[in-house]
Amino acid sequence: MKAFKDLGLDENIIKAVEDMGFETPSEVQEKTIPILLERETDMVSLAQTGTGKTAAFGFPMLQKIDVSSRTTQGLILSPTRELCLQITNELVNYGKYYKGLNVVAIYGGASISEQAGKIKRGAQIIVATPGRMKDMIGRRMIDISKIEYCVLDEADEMLNMGFYEDITEILSYSPKDKSTWLFSATMPKEVATIAKKFMHTPVEITIGSKNIGAENVSHEYYLVNARDRYMALKRLADANPSIFSVIFCRTKRDTQKVAERLIEDGYNAAAIHGDLSQNQRDLVMRSFRTRQIQMLVATDVAARGIDVDDITHVINYQLPDEIETYTHRSGRTGRAGKTGVSMVIVSKSELRKIKAIEKKIQKQFDHKEIPSGMEICEIQLHHLADSIKNTEINHEIDSYLPTINEIFSDLSKEELIKKMFSVEFTRFYNYYKKGKELNVPTADPEDDHKDSVRFFMNVGSKDDFNWMRLKDFLKDLLQLDKDDIFKVDVMGSFSFFNTESKHQQLVLDTFHDFSLDGRRISVEISKDTGRKRGGRNRRSDSGGYSRKNSGKKRDKDRPKFKGKDRRRSGKPENRGTGGKRRNRK
Repeated sequence: MKAFKDLGLDENIIKAVEDMGFETPSEVQEKTIPILLERETDMVSLAQTGTGKTAAFGFPMLQKIDVSSRTTQGLILSPTRELCLQITNELVNYGKYYKGLNVVAIYGGASISEQAGKIKRGAQIIVATPGRMKDMIGRRMIDISKIEYCVLDEADEMLNMGFYEDITEILSYSPKDKSTWLFSATMPKEVATIAKKFMHTPVEITIGSKNIGAENVSHEYYLVNARDRYMALKRLADANPSIFSVIFCRTKRDTQKVAERLIEDGYNAAAIHGDLSQNQRDLVMRSFRTRQIQMLVATDVAARGIDVDDITHVINYQLPDEIETYTHRSGRTGRAGKTGVSMVIVSKSELRKIKAIEKKIQKQFDHKEIPSGMEICEIQLHHLADSIKNTEINHEIDSYLPTINEIFSDLSKEELIKKMFSVEFTRFYNYYKKGKELNVPTADPEDDHKDSVRFFMNVGSKDDFNWMRLKDFLKDLLQLDKDDIFKVDVMGSFSFFNTESKHQQLVLDTFHDFSLDGRRISVEISKDTGRKRGGRNRRSDSGGYSRKNSGKKRDKDRPKFKGKDRRRSGKPENRGTGGKRRNRK
């Protein structure tokens, strides 16, 4: 295996690398750095999150720029503030022996005038989020007309967040003869389009295969009823006492709700999402890095700045809309040579998505059972025993031992152990002794819900729906559980979905004279049973709604009800099972 000094790096970088304790380059660094040092070229480098991509483009850029000049020569675009700051700090550390080096971070949520002042004093390298960068170029606070190197870091995620137009405009102000280096974990068609439009015969470096999952991560799924999702999450946490995890939800609202419930139930948890102020986000991340928080509940966008090497588990509380996003999620664990576990909590209606992810990441999921209450009690008991055995003795306690020994003088060793461990064991035992079975028997999803009705609906992907978004829309409108709506297929201008036969009248009554955004929505019973469906029709398996809207905030994207609101229409006996009206919080 090569050493850093074998890659052609100069002494300044080698000394900084040694100071940081790095000994051997990662695969992406070994393959990328010599090429970028030896020639002026465009490059597309595909590698998983956590494989050392910042050094892969950072070392060559630092070595090639002229630190004696105050002209901006390098631009690095990254999707989030956290990642922007992380890259800036790493470049400063890598380049600490270059006298006169100035690396400036440009991002939203901070004073634009202060950032402009730093640029004016001379910045050879700018690390920026696309939105703030576009704004400052528009105000003529930044000149990138002479840059020689441009890096698009986490390119797939920037495009998922809707930054295509911003990136296009930013690059229009840069020289055509610059070297562009694109780094990405996955290679969806949108990233390929960027490469084709802005790069000239780029060198392509692929670590592993395109879009595959990280080698050190195992993938598991747990099959439960949708209403038991939170209970399953708690059991998975209790069954892994040393868990240090990121839990992913699809919306900011769900992220906050899950975190609050975990905190109420006594877990060291917190939420991170776009509605938090920057100060709140910084406090949460500081607590997470110091392990004061064991379970960080995050949206996909907010998680882009999480750079912690020893995360043990990623838990997909909800699957993402985009399959490629799962690769980013699972890449949060199994970093720096360590192993990790990516868990997915799914209901029966989501099993097809697991198959689609397996195909994309080229790895199999293991179907695991949610532990029973008694299994968790046993796990916790053994964990406590190991903790006590491995605790380092604090001899400051010695002066108190005579009194303590006197208190326990009439107890045998066996009785003392039983009493000591009963303190913790009883807490879990009382909680779980009547805990219900959460696991759902595995079956062929096509054989589920045989007594069902398939409906045709005159909205589709042109109306900014994908299968998951349409399912959420129907669930909220009909006030049904998530598993009550299944076999959802979204085409261009129409869709299909199934419910059990007992909900047929509810569906028809709800959509009688119903409008959405001023447009009449019609739903009728379809002759298509939904049992023979091609992968091309199910847009959900490869993503979903129109990419032009994929970067918008999900809560804002969800279609709003207009016209006649049918959510409370119909008689109670037609509103669900057993003639009972469902209570909604």
